[in-house]
Amino acid sequence: MLLKIIQRLNAVFAASLIVTSGAFAQGADIDELLSRLKDPETSNWEAVEQRVYDAWSQSGSPAMDLLLTRGRDALEAQDYEGAIEHFTALTDHAPEFAEGWNARATAYYLADMYGPSIQDIRVTLSLNPNHFGALAGLGLMMGELGYSEFALEAYRQAQAIHPHRPNINDAIEQLEQELEGEAL
Repeated sequence: MLLKIIQRLNAVFAASLIVTSGAFAQGADIDELLSRLKDPETSNWEAVEQRVYDAWSQSGSPAMDLLLTRGRDALEAQDYEGAIEHFTALTDHAPEFAEGWNARATAYYLADMYGPSIQDIRVTLSLNPNHFGALAGLGLMMGELGYSEFALEAYRQAQAIHPHRPNINDAIEQLEQELEGEAL
């Protein structure tokens, strides 16, 4: 079921569901992992990406981790209202935890509530500017809303952090062709 959700997100990443604020992760470790992820020569980027997800997923609080897990479980069950409730409790109790905001943005998106989703992405990015999942999610929504130039910019920012994701590179190529066609 989660695979279908991720496909609906145009493979924005499983990270959309599990990436969190760098404030909760080991700063030097995250910086090193992001550096490796950014390196075009990194052949094991999926493993590095997963380590970033794992690190960013740590809230530092068992209670907050439980809310995150319950929200993710609700997302997987396509209970978007329940997911939003769990993630709202998480953002209320841990407003500095970027993944609470990003996870709720994902739930809002899946519930076709783009305005609140975009607002939560804004907060996510203010807490964690390296959140390539949030940037890709923003690109996806901007594209769906017909704002191709904004979508392209969001995808390019995500690509600058994580150049290995094929879906980001494909989206950029498609949007560049679309915008080039409009310019003719």
